[in-house]
Amino acid sequence: MRYLTSDDFRVLQAIELGSRNHELVPTQMIHSIGGLKSPSATNRAIGDIAKLKLISRLRNAKYDGFRLSYNGYDYLALKSMLNRNTLYSVGTTIGVGKESDIYSVSDPEGVQKVLKIHRLGRTSFKTVKNNRDYLKNKQTSNWMYLSRLAAAKEYQFMEVLYNNGFNVPQPFDYSRHCVMMEWIKGIPMKHLRQHKNYKKLYSDLMGFIVRLAKAGLIHCDFNEFNILIRDDTDGHEFDFVVIDFPQCVSIEHPDAKEYFDRDVQGIRDFFSKKFRYNPQHDPTMFDTDGYGDGEKSLDVEVQASGYAKKKTGNREDKDLEKAVLGMRIKVDEDDDLSEIDDDEDVATEAEDEEEEEEEEEEEEEELFEDEEEFDEQAEAEENEKIIEALSKGDKKLKMDKLGNYILDE
Repeated sequence: MRYLTSDDFRVLQAIELGSRNHELVPTQMIHSIGGLKSPSATNRAIGDIAKLKLISRLRNAKYDGFRLSYNGYDYLALKSMLNRNTLYSVGTTIGVGKESDIYSVSDPEGVQKVLKIHRLGRTSFKTVKNNRDYLKNKQTSNWMYLSRLAAAKEYQFMEVLYNNGFNVPQPFDYSRHCVMMEWIKGIPMKHLRQHKNYKKLYSDLMGFIVRLAKAGLIHCDFNEFNILIRDDTDGHEFDFVVIDFPQCVSIEHPDAKEYFDRDVQGIRDFFSKKFRYNPQHDPTMFDTDGYGDGEKSLDVEVQASGYAKKKTGNREDKDLEKAVLGMRIKVDEDDDLSEIDDDEDVATEAEDEEEEEEEEEEEEEELFEDEEEFDEQAEAEENEKIIEALSKGDKKLKMDKLGNYILDE
């Protein structure tokens, strides 16, 4: 990132802005939005960032244009955080999930934090099957748009929950599809081998679920993968921290009880398997009668799915709801294709993946082929300007040591 010029970032931003209305942003539009001095400067910047695979060119397109890659989107998000002085350096990868990448980062004071980069579009077979009608085109810009919505929604959830005393990571900043949050010293509950007071931990986890529901929200993915157990030496009030919130719903969601029961059962299954602890289940835990009385309606504050759909009908909320629907589907780890009975669906998905790989390879070849084309186009434009300047007697026209005319811009 440190090697990119201001012109490079202006071109990246121009392509991002143009992507709002164009799957492939025309080169002329990139120059117009970017506001660089000349088309040749725009072409040079395009060539430089294309070599870094921050943008790509669609093969056999009807017109000359480019689209932003996920790497380019990453660069823009990180640049925004750098400009706001919330980010200083990016470290190693902590984890890679179905829908996100997690990195270790630090702020200008050297404090270690976590950066979550949403990657909606990195879907399993089940997610593709359930979202196939909505996401059948699978344009890169659509996934970036949805990833941005997911990041904004997660930051919003974490901020309101943290400010209301819930044991969640403290959010610090977000830009586009990236969220920066507190670094938690601990381990995922999945890796927990023993606990000095697992019965209290179980009770506290159930208390979190109920308290969250009383505030109007349901996590929808409350399991050992999304619960961090703090180190004993961390000195915090809570033994655990809950993460991963883009798929949260309101208790007014039509499937709220199903999601709530699944969250509860997930914790029960973990404690039964890990500690052989099977406390009696209370079937009245989820009872919306009276919920919200004396409690803050956080689903209203963050316009969670279900509430937003009923009250506002916001288009972005609907788009995100469709995209994260697959994230709420329970995944059987022992059988990755347990819910796919139709062999044709599997074959279709495999073909889609092969096509995507071929497209990526073709785009890489196209970028290398385009490097010379960029240079030739820039040279041709420069020659046209020189000829025009000669005919007008332009004083900006000068001659170098070799006798070649050059324009003093």
